[in-house]
Amino acid sequence: MAAMAMSLLSIHAARAGTSASSGSKTVETAGTALSIALPMVAGGITLLKHDRVGSAQLVVETVLTVGTAYALKSFVRERRPDGSDFRSFPSATTALSASGSSFLWGRYGWEYGLPAFAVTQFVSYSRVQAKQHHWYDTLASSALAAGYGYILTTPFEERYHIQTSMEPAPGGAMIQMSYRW
Repeated sequence: MAAMAMSLLSIHAARAGTSASSGSKTVETAGTALSIALPMVAGGITLLKHDRVGSAQLVVETVLTVGTAYALKSFVRERRPDGSDFRSFPSATTALSASGSSFLWGRYGWEYGLPAFAVTQFVSYSRVQAKQHHWYDTLASSALAAGYGYILTTPFEERYHIQTSMEPAPGGAMIQMSYRW
């Protein structure tokens, strides 16, 4: 839901009508790089957390999201804003990025998901700015990722529920350790 709402921010870029320049080419390149980096970062986080289930969920969600985007491109003949071809709908680049951000939000919470969604929205903006997609192409990709994320991603539960704390006490310190069953 948040992905779809934030994708609406790219409407401004669609209406701005900016011309292709070296600045917009830089934005496009940065957006493409970030769309690849985001799922890789999400995968790195699953490795750091020793989260095998999360790794599998990320792979499945990403493959389904990007695969669905490419399948829709074959059936829906939408001309790109720059007129280059009829493969505008939906944005596979945004789908790749949004799959990572939807996974991070669903698995690890808003603390991971919110920055990832901001990156995804920049990717959406870059695709519209480069005249590769309409704003609704990126919105559809975000909706695909949000849907698959909602269906496939489960919240992360740590394997060992050990909490430690250290507090000052009169004449020394107190160390506390607890384990949740």
